[in-house]
Amino acid sequence: MRREAGILLPIFSLPSRYGIGCFSREAYEFVDFLAASGQSLWQILPMGMTSVGDSPYQSFSAFAGNPYFISLECLCEEGLLRVEECESAHLESEDGGVDYGKQYEVRMPLLRLAFERSGGRKSPEQQVFEADEAWWLEDFSLFLAIKKRLGGLPLEQWDEPLRRRDDDALARCRRELSEEIAFGRFLQFYFWKQWRELKAYANERGIRIVGDLPIYVSADSVDVWVRPDLFLLDGEGRPSAVAGCPPDGFSPDGQLWGNPLYRWDAHRAEDFAWWIRRLAHSFSLYDVVRIDHFRGFDSFYAIPYGAKNAKVGRWEKGPAMELFEAVERSLGKREIIAEDLGYVTESVRRLVRDSGFAGMKILQFGWEESEGDEEHNEHLPHRYGAHCAAYTGTHDNPTLAAWIASLPFEKRETVWRYLGLPQGSNAELRRRLLACLMGSGANTCIVPMQDYLGVGEEGRMNRPSTVGTNWRWRLTKGDLTEELAGTIRWLTEESGR
Repeated sequence: MRREAGILLPIFSLPSRYGIGCFSREAYEFVDFLAASGQSLWQILPMGMTSVGDSPYQSFSAFAGNPYFISLECLCEEGLLRVEECESAHLESEDGGVDYGKQYEVRMPLLRLAFERSGGRKSPEQQVFEADEAWWLEDFSLFLAIKKRLGGLPLEQWDEPLRRRDDDALARCRRELSEEIAFGRFLQFYFWKQWRELKAYANERGIRIVGDLPIYVSADSVDVWVRPDLFLLDGEGRPSAVAGCPPDGFSPDGQLWGNPLYRWDAHRAEDFAWWIRRLAHSFSLYDVVRIDHFRGFDSFYAIPYGAKNAKVGRWEKGPAMELFEAVERSLGKREIIAEDLGYVTESVRRLVRDSGFAGMKILQFGWEESEGDEEHNEHLPHRYGAHCAAYTGTHDNPTLAAWIASLPFEKRETVWRYLGLPQGSNAELRRRLLACLMGSGANTCIVPMQDYLGVGEEGRMNRPSTVGTNWRWRLTKGDLTEELAGTIRWLTEESGR
């Protein structure tokens, strides 16, 4: 494998005119910046439709895209919106971050106006899309239409006939909500169309897309509604146990995610058909797929439904290589990055090796006490093998600049000593650590955009176990300078990438 370098930047973090990064001209300019910087990978976060809490890891569907990413400018070019309508919506937040409430309250009506102006006309391209994707699109559009009628109620609070998909109840909704259902199909077509064009542009310039696949789906999702038999639910359709992580040095109460767990025996009985479809769909969107919480396929942490924290869970066995052997039989060998972080056992390491996927190494973890001492810590750069993806940090970590600033004097001295250099400024340490990571033996090296910019705590993407302030950080157009592109290119080429 060749040595590659890339940048991690979510779609919503792109600069844009209307309050959230999207598939607008600025996305194409970022691709140009990647090419000028000598990069060959652009890693993004999940592109699913977000719900309460705004997390891209909690979506209404494992297959649908986020309509917030549809470019309003492109809709203006097609005559479905007018520029003055978009400008007067005032979608920008005061601090420049993403205001998800405003996107829902103001952007969605603009998208509905575009749909109404389309008059129900469908291009041949849209007709083909709807026919090809009907296997998930029809249920998803119906699910959202019902949810809107019910004022956003979560699935578990729906009346029993709808929750249990009574044929008569569904037929009545299809008749009464036909226009809302058509609106859902319209949004998904334009998401798919604009993303396909952006991805083609990136690929033409030698940039491959690394997509992010959450292991779990939301309890309030069309996936649970349509196939409840594939999830660990009780007789009332509620989860009998939910996902999370046990307590560790970073989280004394553990992490309570709340997602329903898989009924792996049901998946096994169908030769993992649902997962094969999910991964095939992902590879239709991305060139490389990163699977979040990969260790959950070896063994998963089950927390009793209703528990207040994650202290009371238990470990259960996952499908391990059975799943990935079924995937390879159906899809062939595919390029996957396994997020093998957290509580990693020897069996998890064996699963990563047996799958042939690239595991992850995190620079910041090289000096975290919970990751072991320097003599054995696998996250120290000199220990990286070739077949892994190395990062300064993930979306759950502080930025590199913030992490350096938080280090006690003695720990910072230890990092300088590891680099074989006398102590200098925090900015110099950030630059040296970036060079150390890029010079490591890892074939793949991906750096969050904030770490090249030297952004501090204000650039943190997510603080686990908190809600309301995450997934908001955005670039400004002035950040992507020729000087920065030249610096990244020099560092990339010097490290043989």
